[in-house]
Amino acid sequence: MVRNEALRAIGGSALTDEKIVVPEMHAIGASIPEGVPVTYVPFRNAHFLAVAVSWAEVLGAEKIYIGAVEPDSSGYPDCRPEYYRAFNEVVRAGTKEGTIEVVTPLIAMHKREIVTLGLELGAPLDLTWSCYQREDRACGVCDSCVLRLRAFREAGAEDPIPYAETAARSI
Repeated sequence: MVRNEALRAIGGSALTDEKIVVPEMHAIGASIPEGVPVTYVPFRNAHFLAVAVSWAEVLGAEKIYIGAVEPDSSGYPDCRPEYYRAFNEVVRAGTKEGTIEVVTPLIAMHKREIVTLGLELGAPLDLTWSCYQREDRACGVCDSCVLRLRAFREAGAEDPIPYAETAARSI
């Protein structure tokens, strides 16, 4: 396991700074606000990928897969295809062999499509987590929970993770 406290130390996001409140949406049909939200963690995926690329280079791996999604990403700049094209150029230039590639198989899919694919493949969706506010039961009202619940509803399935009772009633 690799621990990286840099993102919390840097702050600047509702997910890394306790003084910034995670916004609530309270409705599956609510629209996501325009622009980059306060839940964006500055350059977060670069931190994750830097560790993954370092490890891949040690292991001799040639591919790193990340589940970044652009259409339902809440406007995060590090979930865009052009970000990964540029990151792959950095990886090629900055590694010994230059053969490691970051792959984004879900980048153009909507969350509904991802849920549908996961159900078709029998993926353990009960082991996935999206909530920005809680770790015991999903809140059901942060934008990540609302997008997730919307995706399951549009896929005609029930989300298998537990939600806070008050949140389940308010949606």
